[in-house]
Parts: sequence; structure tokens; C-alpha cells
Amino acid sequence: MIELDIAFMITAFATMIVIIDPFAIGPMFLALTPGMTPSQRRRIAWRSVIIAALLLLVFAAFGEAVLGFIGISMPAFRVAGGVLLFLTALDMLFDRRTKRREDTAASDDDHDDPSVFPLAIPLIAGPGSIASVILLTGERPGMQGLVTVVGITFVVLIIMGVTMQVSGYLERALGKVGINVITRLLGMLLAALSVQFVLDGLRAFGFATAAG
Repeated sequence: MIELDIAFMITAFATMIVIIDPFAIGPMFLALTPGMTPSQRRRIAWRSVIIAALLLLVFAAFGEAVLGFIGISMPAFRVAGGVLLFLTALDMLFDRRTKRREDTAASDDDHDDPSVFPLAIPLIAGPGSIASVILLTGERPGMQGLVTVVGITFVVLIIMGVTMQVSGYLERALGKVGINVITRLLGMLLAALSVQFVLDGLRAFGFATAAG
């Protein structure tokens, strides 16, 4: 029994670390928070991690019943997340976020705070991670399986928070020009990722079968 639990913990950790991918979102976090102070980035990083943790906890505990209760299927959730992610990619490509932030630099409001969207949702707690916690808790029904999946997910999210915080060192090393290049490049990659989300959702509905 203990060996089975250890094997399940390894499987769950490998699944969540690949799906959430904290090392890839670190540069994305840097591109979404240009010109911010370390304290601002620290607040945004941990706020996004906490929000994502709460969301994943809900889905791990209640699974498909949550989406089913409000009449939303996972493919529909994937399509919606892809569309919203594509809008963020456009902002990154055309530098709209930086321009909006410069216009409001004198004020300290957080109306352009990316901690909820797109960081917590859908980059961290997106369709992939939500589906993963649902599937993992389904493999080990009961409180022990739930605690295992939630605990491992929280460990991965802590790694995520630390990764986002140290991204500031990368900004100082690259400079303004380097950050602008990375922002545009990540915007293109984010746009491609959002399209893939939409295609995966459409494929589940029986559309876009030729794209697979």
C-alpha cells in the first residue's frame, strides 16, 4: 500500500509540474509586469498563486460536479480560456499593457493587475491543471487521495511563486530592449497556445479534426 502511495505521489508530482510548468511561466510573468517594483511583483506573484491554489482546491474536491452544476463542459472551458488568452497575447504583441501602465503611473491603483487574469486564470489554474487535478483525485478516491493531490499541487505552486519572484533578476540582465523582444516573442507563443486551447476544445466537440 505504501509503495502504491509513493508511486502515485511521483505520478501526481510529475503531472502537475509538467502541466503547470512554473519554469515556463516565470518569463511570462516578467513580460506581464513590465516596469513594476520588486514589492509589486511579489504581491502579484503570491496573489496569483493563492487564487490559483483556491481554484484548484475547489476542483480537486468537487471535480466535474462543479462544471456540471453550472452547465459548463471542459471543452467549453478550454475554448473560453483560449479566447481570453488570445486577447492578452494581443496586448503583449502591441505593447498595450505598458502604454496603459505609463498613463496611470502616478496612481497606485491595481486595475491592470494581472494576478487574477491571465496569471491565476488561465495560465496557472487553466483547463490543463483543472483537468489534471480532477483526473488525479479520481484515480485515488477518498480523503487520502484528495490530500495527496492537493498537497503536491500546493508544492508546485510554491515553486511557481518563487520562480516568478526571481524573474526580476532576468529583467536587470536583459535591459529594456531585451525585455521588449522577449515580450513580443512570448506574445506570439501565447497566441499560439491560446489557439491550441481553442482547437482542443473544438476537437472535443467534433470540430477541427483535421488540425490534430
